[in-house]
This record gives sequence, structure tokens and C-alpha cells, in this order.
Amino acid sequence: MPNEVIIHRRIRFLAIMCFIVMAVFVVRLFYLQVIEHGKYVSLARAEQEKRLVIPAKRGEIYLMDDGKPYRIVMNQTVYTMFVDPSIVNKPTEVLAAIREVVGGNTVEGYAERITQKKTRYQVVARKVSHTQAELIRKRALNGVGFHAETARIYPEKSLAAQILGFVNFDGVGQYGVEGKFDKELQGTDGLLQSVTDVANVPLTIGDKNIDIAPKNGQSIVLTIDRSVQSYVEQALADGLKRTGADSGSAIVMDPNTGKVLAMANLPTYDPGQLAGITNFTQVNNGVITTPYEPGSVMKTFTMATGIDTGAVKPDSTYVNTDYIQVGDRTITNASKGQTGTITLQHALNWSLNTGMVTVAQRLGDGKNINLDARNTMYDYLFNKFRLGQPTGIELMGERAGIIPAPTIPGAANQYATISFGQGMDLTMVQVAAGFSALINGGTYHTPTVIEGALMPDKTLRRNSNQKTYNGVIKASTSEQMREMILKSRGAFASSKDRQGYNVGGKTGTSQTFENGQIVEGQTIGTYLGFGGDTTPKYVIMVQVSGKNKNLGGSDDTNPIFTDISNWMIDYKKLQPKA
Repeated sequence: MPNEVIIHRRIRFLAIMCFIVMAVFVVRLFYLQVIEHGKYVSLARAEQEKRLVIPAKRGEIYLMDDGKPYRIVMNQTVYTMFVDPSIVNKPTEVLAAIREVVGGNTVEGYAERITQKKTRYQVVARKVSHTQAELIRKRALNGVGFHAETARIYPEKSLAAQILGFVNFDGVGQYGVEGKFDKELQGTDGLLQSVTDVANVPLTIGDKNIDIAPKNGQSIVLTIDRSVQSYVEQALADGLKRTGADSGSAIVMDPNTGKVLAMANLPTYDPGQLAGITNFTQVNNGVITTPYEPGSVMKTFTMATGIDTGAVKPDSTYVNTDYIQVGDRTITNASKGQTGTITLQHALNWSLNTGMVTVAQRLGDGKNINLDARNTMYDYLFNKFRLGQPTGIELMGERAGIIPAPTIPGAANQYATISFGQGMDLTMVQVAAGFSALINGGTYHTPTVIEGALMPDKTLRRNSNQKTYNGVIKASTSEQMREMILKSRGAFASSKDRQGYNVGGKTGTSQTFENGQIVEGQTIGTYLGFGGDTTPKYVIMVQVSGKNKNLGGSDDTNPIFTDISNWMIDYKKLQPKA
């Protein structure tokens, strides 16, 4: 009997243990299948589905060439090589393939990335060529794949480099058009999410599949004329070599539309060889980013203000003694000896500071540059010619510069110097755009580098955002100013111009400053002018500078202007006057 009791106890114990074990299994299964159901479905889906980004193609950039868009920035297909470490079954062979075929394109730590078995995606090489990708594909290695993407190509190297900008190693546009329109050029990436087999081949099954096509970036056409840009860059380079200047800038505009035909800066760089950039000046577009005192080229604006208000005429006279007193300051002429009673035309020809101060005085009470005179000058320079403020040109980094307010302390002295181009900071694009309005009949066209957008069907959708301001000055004032500027150039600098054409211009030589102090023995040379047949067809502004170099508008920038002007006459096939 005792043995039977022991046996029954053992059986009961075993039954209880079996029940407990079964209960544990049931609870565990309930936990896994019900409570944790979503988690394991997600894990299974992650194993079966791949989510791949389909990169959009970056929009390309075009210049104008013989009236048609010419591709200056294009894309080249390259590949990002990746591995799925969880299914790489021959890591030694994969590593050998990487080293032998794409060794120069690998990312840091690529060998260790292959061993990260808990991950599904590791980039091992970038910017792999099509040939390299095909060589690796032929080895049929499990867990190896490629994403197609685009690399930026600049086949014309440094041509228009500061206008174009560049794309950095992260694919983000920097400077110029690449930076300003980075979002539009990038487009929107697509998405492919699909159930895949063990070799990552997408299957057509699954209710979670996503297939969103990428939206390629917008291609942009610039107003820059390829031929004009190329010649201006060469003419500027020749001018710097001739003068010994360290740097220079030039802009060519159509005064009747505001379109920029060329914009050049030296030194420069190749956007496709970023390793060659050693100094910020190479990528800096000084035409729009570097305000400076333009010097005597601003005398044309002072004369236009005086004529438009009726304060003076080109043949108005004053007594020149080579100096003039403004408050406690004595202002003198750089060119001396033209003393006696002379006309304002004569003063402009000889670039006499005293003549421009006289105009400023006559805008007021005739003796002083009073508040009325200063308000008038400010209104014309800032509000009408839109100097000292951003033009809105479609490039990154444009600076405003400054024209001092007419009410600042010492404003009379300040505006005396402003009348002949000192005491203000302006960019070249501001001055060239304002000058265009001065000689084109009085219409200010906002300067633009955007011709339009090239659509997928290769049609050009032209820019409609450019602003125009009519009546900046009277048409009669503009006509008188054209004649004055033609005579000013004709008095000294026209011997090498194409004969039979209207070419006018004005020199400018300005001081430089460091830490608020004038740098002795260092000046900036500027030349601003226009050319055409019966009407102005182009505006050219050139500037050169150098460390510890005295550079002037007459000797150093005028020859560059003349070179470009003569070439423009031939290029545009202008007809000489009868």
C-alpha cells in the first residue's frame, strides 16, 4: 500500500509539472502571437522589404550661345556601392573586389562595415563609375548593390565659375546659381519600397509596396553669353598681366534689358576641381559681393541729378581755382591747371572734383550742400538709381553697400565727396545697372542672370520675375548725359575705338582703406562706359586692384574696356554711323 501511494504522488507531481510546462508554453505563445504580434510582423517585414531612395537628377545649367541654350553644367551617372552584411556569404571575396576595382573610391572603414551583421545597409564606396560597377556585378557577389546617382561636371572648367558656383561633396549647391537655386536644381527624390527575395530582387507581391517616381530638378538657362563671357575673362586676364594688378572684375550688361551678358572675376577656380581652391578670393564674385568707392565714374550720376532737376546744364559755367571750400574742408582737383571760367562739360572731361561739388551746391542754395541738396542727391542715388542697396540679382552673397543718410553729422562734407565718387560703398552690379538707366532713356531694369527655365521638351520658359522702373530720369536728361559721356571719352581716350560708333565712358580712381585708414600708395582703377550705334547696345564696367599698387582708370582699366568694347562691336555686328 505505501508503494501505491508513492506511485500516485509521483504521477500527480508529473501531471502538475506537465500542466505547468504546458501553461508556460500557452502563455508564451499567447504573448508572442497576440501581445507581441505587431512587433514580429514588423521584424518579418523588415527582413522581406527594402526601402530604396531613388535620387532625382539635378537640373543642368545653360548659358546662351548664338541665341540658343548651351549646356555649361551637366550630370554624369555614378554609383554608390553598398553591402547588406546580413547576407554577405563571401566577405573575403567582397573585400577583394572592393580593393581591386574601386579602391580609390572607398569610404573610411569600409572593411569593418562588411562585418556589421546586425545591419542591412552599409555604404562602402562612392562615385563609382559605370565600368567599375559592371566589373563588380560580373562577380555575382551576394549582398552587394549599387545606387545610381549623379555627379556634377563642368566641361568648360573655370568659365563663369563664380556665376555658376559648385556642388559640394554632400551634393549641396554652394555660391552662385548652384547655391541660390539649390532647392530647384535638386528636385525631389523618389521612393521604392518592395518585398524582395534573398538576392534583393524586388517582388511584385505585398500590399505595402511603394513606387514614387523622382521629380528631377529644374534646368536653368542664364543670360550669360558664352562668347562674351569667354572674351571678357581673357581680356581681364591680359589686363591684369599688363598692369601687374592682383585681382580684377568686369561686367557687361545690355542696358535696354538689364540682362548680364558677362560677369568675370580674377583670380578664379575650376568648379570641378575643388581641391584647387586655396583662397576665398577664388570663389568670391566681387562684382556683387565687394562694395568699394567707385571714384570718378560717379560724376556721371551727379551730373545727371543736376541736369534732371534743372539745377545745371552741360554748358553751365563756374570759376575753377582747383580747390573749393566745403565747411572746414578744402577739396582739390587731381587734374590741375584747368583754371578760370569753364563749363561743367569741361569739368567732366577733366574729371574735376570742384565741378561736381559745384553741382551739389547748386542742388541747394548755390553756395552750400545744404539739407535740400543732400536730400535730392540721396533721392536720386538711392531711390531712383537704386545704389547702396541689393539689386536682387539671382546670385548668392549680394551685398548692399552704403550711401550715408543726408542727416548724419558732417553730412555736408560727406556729400561733397559723394559728388565725385568717394564716401560711399557700392558694388559694380549696382553701378552698372544704375548707369544703364542713366544712358538708356531713363528706365531702370533690375539686373538679371536668369534667361529662363529649360523644360523637359527643351522649350525655354522665359523669366517673368524681372522688375522694371520707368522714369528714373527724363528721356531728355538721358540724351544729354549720353552726349556728355561721349564727349568726355572723346576728349582723351577714343583714339583706339572702332571708328563710326558711339563709345563713351568715364574713368575712376579711388582710395582703399584698412582698419578705417587710407592706405597710401594703393588705389583701385575703374572704367565705366557704353557703346553702340545709334543707341547704346552694351554697358561695360571694369575694375582692377592690387596690394601696394597705384592703379587708375585711365592707364589700367581703360585699355581693358577698349579691348572688350571693340570686340563687342564686331560680335554684335553693329553698323557704323553714316
